Amino acid sequence: MTMGRNESVARMVMLLCFGTAILSLAVHWRMIAAQRQFEESASTRLQRDPTMASSAASASTLSSMPAAKSAKEGKNATSEAQLAKNSRQVVDQARQNPTSAKPKFFLAQNFAKPKSSNSVAGKSQVVVDLSDRRAYVYAKDEVIASYPIAIGKKGWETPTGSFQVMHMQHYPAWRHPITGQVFAAGTDSPLGDRWIGFWSDGRNQIGFHGTPDVEVIGTAISHGCLRMRNPDVRMLYKQVGLGTTVIVRE
Repeated sequence: MTMGRNESVARMVMLLCFGTAILSLAVHWRMIAAQRQFEESASTRLQRDPTMASSAASASTLSSMPAAKSAKEGKNATSEAQLAKNSRQVVDQARQNPTSAKPKFFLAQNFAKPKSSNSVAGKSQVVVDLSDRRAYVYAKDEVIASYPIAIGKKGWETPTGSFQVMHMQHYPAWRHPITGQVFAAGTDSPLGDRWIGFWSDGRNQIGFHGTPDVEVIGTAISHGCLRMRNPDVRMLYKQVGLGTTVIVRE
């Protein structure tokens, strides 16, 4: 009786173990099938949407951005440091040589953009004699005209040397070198009917020009320019051209 009971218990244990093994195997197969199904589904979505393939690369790129930004900021800081260094060098040079930035002459004229007239210099030459207060026009070695002029006053002396006509203009306007007041063009303008410029520092200019104040002709009264009577400067304008040599001597 006891032996029969033991055999029944043994059979039940064996059936239980066998059932547990079958259940474990079924669960394992189920997990493998689910994993395969997931991989196949992911592959299908990747084929339908190619942009998903760049997600990992994008994440990698984003992770590298802080380093790139740091490198750029370092480069900018280096450039700013170099700019500051160059600025200090310019300031030091200006302090060591304070007269280097000053123009050689303080001039009166400051035109927006003078227009040229004659395009051929020809063979004429103008010689200005400051002591005689006259301008002589030469054709080769012969004097073909002579005009009285007013020259630069003390502190605004007309520069001496050899120059060339660089600007010519009918009825120029004029800006006062001290007050900055602008005078309209015309016969009554301080520059008269014509302008013949032969010297410039890039901002101011010196040249021949007319004047309505004929009583000042023959004196030292200008801001460096050579004033002429309007009829005379109109004649001179016809006798010279761009490139004509102008010699100014004491």
